[in-house]
Amino acid sequence: MDTLESLRTKLESAADIDAVVKTMKAVAASNIGQYEKSVAALDDYYRTVSLGITAFFKSEKINTYKNAPTSKAKDGLIGVIVFGSDQGLVGRFNDSLTDFVSQSLNPLQNKKEIWAVGERIQLLLKDVGFNTTKLFEVPNEVNAITSLVGDVLVKAQQSMEAQGIDTLYIFHNQPKESAGYIPVMQRLLPLDETWQQAFDKTTWPTNNLPQVAGTIQPTLLALISEYLFVSLFKACADSLASENSSRLNAMQRAEKNIDELLEDLNNTFHRLRQSSIDEELFDVVAGFEALKK
Repeated sequence: MDTLESLRTKLESAADIDAVVKTMKAVAASNIGQYEKSVAALDDYYRTVSLGITAFFKSEKINTYKNAPTSKAKDGLIGVIVFGSDQGLVGRFNDSLTDFVSQSLNPLQNKKEIWAVGERIQLLLKDVGFNTTKLFEVPNEVNAITSLVGDVLVKAQQSMEAQGIDTLYIFHNQPKESAGYIPVMQRLLPLDETWQQAFDKTTWPTNNLPQVAGTIQPTLLALISEYLFVSLFKACADSLASENSSRLNAMQRAEKNIDELLEDLNNTFHRLRQSSIDEELFDVVAGFEALKK
């Protein structure tokens, strides 16, 4: 049975946890803003890059892009980059993404090389049978995303040359328009006809015909490089925004539970204290009656 002293200790511990939860809630809410602004800015830049690639195809009258034949992708090595989290207290952020990765990759019979961004997602991927060959730290601010993306692109190019990776997928959580997030997948490579068709759907915003300045090959390589960079940057920013949104929701639920716990402990504490006071008064009255007799 709880005593007044044990209840007082529980109340102090719950109050300390409540303060930590409120702090983490404030930090998560603050972080969401910077990542959402980054994602919004990237949408405009991604559209600019897409328009540049579209302009290149139309200007050069390229109808089919055959730099990487799709037939190789059936037997080649598949590269997979999964953006998760390093920290906990994010609800099912990593679990739902792991389930989505498993459902998407298990039907593919190709050998897979999986890279994880975040220790938490790496452990969960291992639990479902996927061994990760590389681990990257999750950026803690927007400015650190550029360094991560550059490192990933360098290692991806090295692996493509050394191990023959010809297909590259990225998995991450993406914020929904209303609230929450959903796991999504994007294929970055190969640069084949399927890849080109995604840009063929992009329409030029004016009636003026676009023109390409400079030589063909360097221009195309520059556009593709920017496309890969902005795709990875946006995936990471989306993941970080989703992570902080999930953490904010988790902290809100925790705060509600702690408030309910504090209310229950306070009620129990006051009842027990009142009961103790009543017992002391009863003893005083009983002693007085005994002396009076």
